[in-house]
Parts: sequence; C-alpha cells; structure tokens
Amino acid sequence: MAVGRPRTFDEAEALDVAVEVFWRQGYEGTSITDLTTAMGMNKPSLYTVFGSKEKLFQRVVARYAERDMGYKTAALAEPTAAAVARTLLLENAKALTRKDRPAGCLSIQGGLSTSPDNASICAFLAASRLEGEQALADRFRTAVTDGDLPSDTNPAALARYIIAFTEGQAVHAAAGANRQQLEETAEIALRAFPGDTGPTSD
Repeated sequence: MAVGRPRTFDEAEALDVAVEVFWRQGYEGTSITDLTTAMGMNKPSLYTVFGSKEKLFQRVVARYAERDMGYKTAALAEPTAAAVARTLLLENAKALTRKDRPAGCLSIQGGLSTSPDNASICAFLAASRLEGEQALADRFRTAVTDGDLPSDTNPAALARYIIAFTEGQAVHAAAGANRQQLEETAEIALRAFPGDTGPTSD
C-alpha cells in the first residue's frame, strides 16, 4: 500500500508545528523523530510530503517569513527612510519577544552551531537574510534618489547596519532580553540613522 499524507493532514498546520520545533532546537538539534512526533505523522509521510529534513526546513523558513515577519513588508512601505527604520526596529523588538512564540529569530537560532555536514543550511539562511538586506538597500537607494536621504548616503552600508542590529537583537532576545530592553536599544541605534526618526511609539 502506498504511503501518503495522513487522512487528516493539514500542511499549513504541520509547517507551523515544524516552525516551532526548528525555532526552539535549531536545525542540527532537531531530529526527524522530533519532527514526526510533534507533527503527528510518520517518517514515510514526512518524506513523501516534504522530501527531506532540509527541504522541510526551507519550507519552514518561508512559512516563518510569511507568518512572523510580515512587519518587514509593512516597514518597507513607509513613506520615508527614517520611518522605514523606526518601524522595522520597533516591530522587530515586538516580534522577537512575543509570548506565543519562542524568543529570538528562527533564521538566527536555526543555524547556530551547525557542523560542516550541514553547511548548506548556513548558506541557505545567510542567503535568506541577504535577500532582506538587499530589499532594504533598494528602498534606501530610492530614498537617496528622492532626496529623502542625503546624497552621500551609502544605501548598502545603511541596510547592513540595520540588519546587523536586528540580528544582534535576536541573540539578546533569545538570551532573555525583554521587549522594553530591546526598544531602548533600538532608540539608541535610531539616533545614528540620517534624518528624523521621530519619538518612540507605544
């Protein structure tokens, strides 16, 4: 008899469960048994539906970006570069410290302490983060062209600064920093951003 999806299988729900497992345990710390137990499916079904642990993880990262990082899209749509930075950093502080999610960031936690055998996972996560950094750099380039940022602004470096800061915030959140602490640090980071980034929002 062919092995397929469980009769009551919900792919989106299964991915949400896998997000939690990988987020808490990292890629290397998560076994197939951990996944099948949490997702309520057997190993043949998991491989039939998702292909492999690595392919499942790639789907998980995409699901995480859609479900937990929508604030980045909203930030890019802000009318000024300063508002982009403020929204991004403050919403990031919220996302990293949600009570209904593991602390920190899946794209950071998922690839920590990965062995050379799983180098492809580190490369995949780095490429995913770089994609977001490039989108931010493009937004800042537009701001320079529009006169919203000074003409001597380096959009790529400015985007790298913002992303590097959020990555550091994720590490602190995973270590126990709370939302208020992350917001206080974000306010300091925003002082270095060109232009008026405005007051702290509640």
